[in-house]
Amino acid sequence: MSAFEECAIVIDGHERHNLILVTEMAENVKNILRAKTRLSPNGRIVIPAAIREQMGIRPGDNLYMDVEDGALRIESHPARIRRIQRELVPYITPGRLLSEELIAERREEARREKEGFEREIEQDRSRNEGEIA
Repeated sequence: MSAFEECAIVIDGHERHNLILVTEMAENVKNILRAKTRLSPNGRIVIPAAIREQMGIRPGDNLYMDVEDGALRIESHPARIRRIQRELVPYITPGRLLSEELIAERREEARREKEGFEREIEQDRSRNEGEIA
């Protein structure tokens, strides 16, 4: 079951945006907000207040834009992080912490580097002792 509400915003006698709110009744209730807007002569678009509110964005926020198959996707920084985390879930093995693996790799690398420095110091000492004798 879906409920549709159509709203037209008229500014200065001109229709600027058509908003359509679609509520899909399913296991998870999902609100979809769509808008139609015009590109200004200087290449700007206005994101209607209802969409800004639903996205949780405010003036000055950084937004990411992607074009895929001719469709423009606009995401806030937190929304992009959440989406990427969802996309990576299938690649994560349960019980495996990549952060712990990274720390272990860095510690092993630091240990090897320290051993290399110690060898160089010992070689320098041996050479210096040979020059002194």
